[in-house]
Amino acid sequence: MSGQEITIKSKDGGEFMGYLALPEGGSGPGIVVIQEIFGVNEVMRGLTDEWAAAGYVALCPDLFWRQEPGIQITDQTEEEWARAFELFNGFDLEKGVDDLDATIEHLRGLDACTGKVGSVGFCLGGRLAFLTATRTKVDAAVGYYGVMLEEHVGEDLKAPVLLHIATEDGFVPKENQAKVHAALDGNEKATLFDYQGNDHAFARKGGEHYDEAAANLARDRSQEFFAAHLR
Repeated sequence: MSGQEITIKSKDGGEFMGYLALPEGGSGPGIVVIQEIFGVNEVMRGLTDEWAAAGYVALCPDLFWRQEPGIQITDQTEEEWARAFELFNGFDLEKGVDDLDATIEHLRGLDACTGKVGSVGFCLGGRLAFLTATRTKVDAAVGYYGVMLEEHVGEDLKAPVLLHIATEDGFVPKENQAKVHAALDGNEKATLFDYQGNDHAFARKGGEHYDEAAANLARDRSQEFFAAHLR
């Protein structure tokens, strides 16, 4: 299965790319796939294809377009990591949420989309997935090892959210994990799963901390969650 690049209009008059993959049947609920700090690269396109194969109209937007359109780097060299953190540090969170809001509405308006739209994000995208559940009209959200979530857990959840938390996450200290649990464990709209012994990016194929068993478990839980809320 191979997707195509489409153009999405931003709220402030710009345009940015999104990688769109359609399910075999041609239509289904929508899922916005939210990038890590490496852009809409091969890994993110592969994940988008996987969600399409699972029966969803999947769309991965280029959220770094305001800094540099078309970023596609890997996690394999020090130079690429340096560039990735440069992009992360230069990222405008508010504009990013606006661009996701525009992506969600664009996806909802496609003929192939049957109406409901979810979001799934990784790393920076995990943080943004949570914010789609508090600041947009997304119908459900899944966050993988989201960073800096402790800054946002006080926001009102408008949609159900599922969070995959790596207990040994090198980018999310245990005290911050505890803050997220303390704020959300009693919230009926939030479901949190801890992955004991796993580090950040345990679901990134080819990555240093990839764990196939944990990745498959998280994928199955995510699919059950979206099936319950989007279908």
